[in-house]
Formats: sequence, structure tokens, C-alpha cells
Amino acid sequence: MTWGAVLALAAGSYLLKVLGLLVLGPRLGRERGGGVALRFVSLLPPALLAALVVVQTVADGERLAVDARLAGVAVGGGAVLVRMPFVVVILAAASTTALVRAVAE
Repeated sequence: MTWGAVLALAAGSYLLKVLGLLVLGPRLGRERGGGVALRFVSLLPPALLAALVVVQTVADGERLAVDARLAGVAVGGGAVLVRMPFVVVILAAASTTALVRAVAE
């Protein structure tokens, strides 16, 4: 998958979210339980992004690949859990991936 496709999908996801909130937002807010539906809609883009990260991390064509990428994502996830700054999360994940690749070769 190319970066152009990833960016197009991200933009499309965001536009669908905005469109849904503009069209259905006023109706959902007046109905009973509308707050739950709006919260559900607001959680869709992060869930789709997380699914995309997982697929790009462990997929190698049609096979499952456990390699340095998985180690980097795991370290990055741990850094997020302990609430490190974003730059530190990226540097930790990238350096872990590079280190595992260097050791594996």
C-alpha cells in the first residue's frame, strides 16, 4: 500500500466522520440515547487507525510476519502507556526496530 493510498483513506475516514456528524448530529442529539451514538461515531476513526497499524505491522503479503516492526510497535505502545512525550515514543519505537533489525542480520 502506498502513502498516497494511506493518506486518501485517512482523509476519506475523516470526511465521513464529519459528514455523519453534520447530517445525523442534530437528530441523534434529540433522540433518546443519542449521546451514545455520537460517542460511538467519534470512536470509529481511532479504531480504524489502530487496525491499519496492526495490519501494516504484522502482514507480509498474505502471510503473518513477526519481525522487528512488531518489537518497535510494542515498545512504542509501552511508551504511550507510561505517557511519554510523542517524540520520545517515536524515537523509542524507531530505535528498537533498528536495533532488532541490526541484531537479526
